[in-house]
Amino acid sequence: MQGYEQDITRELWVWQQEMQSSPGFFNRLSKSWQNKVNSWIPEKVHQVVTTTIKQMIRAVLFGAKYTSAPPLQSESFWAREMAVKERIEFYQKTASVEGAVTGAGGLLLGLADFPILLGLKLKLLFDIASLYGFDVKDYKERVYILHILELAFSSQEHRNQVYQKMVNWKEKAALLPDDIHQFDWRRFQQEYRDYLDLAKLAQLIPIIGAPVGLVVNYRLVRKLGVTAMNAYRMRILP
Repeated sequence: MQGYEQDITRELWVWQQEMQSSPGFFNRLSKSWQNKVNSWIPEKVHQVVTTTIKQMIRAVLFGAKYTSAPPLQSESFWAREMAVKERIEFYQKTASVEGAVTGAGGLLLGLADFPILLGLKLKLLFDIASLYGFDVKDYKERVYILHILELAFSSQEHRNQVYQKMVNWKEKAALLPDDIHQFDWRRFQQEYRDYLDLAKLAQLIPIIGAPVGLVVNYRLVRKLGVTAMNAYRMRILP
């Protein structure tokens, strides 16, 4: 057990350095282009997309808290980690099947993949939080879940900012407003959408949509799971 925690502590340190690294040349170039494209989109469109994503996530956040398991108690850190890894694998397989089905269905089903996959990601995060012993009925734990989602699917520049919000979370959470409406939904939806655009657009292409959806969804859920594990390790390990 002690050896396992030492290995995980080293793994966590490497991940933390990655979260704080400076944006590379191609990352800055890609983000600059995405910002330019966003500037061409009418403000009303931005408002509609932001409101849609906000309401979608709020529905999942406030619904999943009633369907999620209670916080896992009296289990060792190793046992929690093994249970978390099993949940990640389960959601990877579920998301890959969903991606293959919607990818094979053409444009309309391909578009349906966005809310379905987002719901699976959020449910996975709720399960992981509970397995690590955190109560998702607490509003501030649900804000932490949103930050994990941001951390996994954002540009490196925004990732740096989000990571700083999550360090010493107990102190940061005490300063949070009580209204989730004050969360920066506009920035959230732009970062999330920009990160997924290239990967998910190929899923809309006939013939290749199914295999692309299968592989992309599998990898996206894997990335989210690894991010979540390290985000909670950061709060648990000394």
